[in-house]
Amino acid sequence: MALGSSLLQTAGRVLTAPIFITGGYSALTNPGGRVQAAGPTLDAIREYVPVLSDDDEFLVRANGGLQLLAGTALALGIKPRASALALAGSLVPTTLAGHAFWEMDGADAAAHKTHFSKNVAALGGLLLIAGAGASKKAAKKAAKKAAKKASKQN
Repeated sequence: MALGSSLLQTAGRVLTAPIFITGGYSALTNPGGRVQAAGPTLDAIREYVPVLSDDDEFLVRANGGLQLLAGTALALGIKPRASALALAGSLVPTTLAGHAFWEMDGADAAAHKTHFSKNVAALGGLLLIAGAGASKKAAKKAAKKAAKKASKQN
């Protein structure tokens, strides 16, 4: 059972990563229209995070770089929980900026609603990855503590 579960988790991690690797690379090397699309969302974030750079292109490229690095780390199994959390954090503003279907009409709204929903699904997968292993670590820690306490009583 543990082997199957581990294999499924590895496959899930590896299959989740490519969208962030390719999208991150694209945003890093060719931010294009992403900068204009991100502008209103970045302005809204700046109201709460005033230290955020005013250079929208830099922020789009930085977000792309983060997705590229964290996506690659996720695929390779390097700090998968931290990588998944970093990707989840970067996915929220990306989704809000890039797929604001509620501000659109017709076919554009329908297409962006689908992309928005896919990103929400990816966010769910990232949160599952980030949470994986937490209960195992807690159980091991509790068992170790109980064993230590038991040895003191003997």
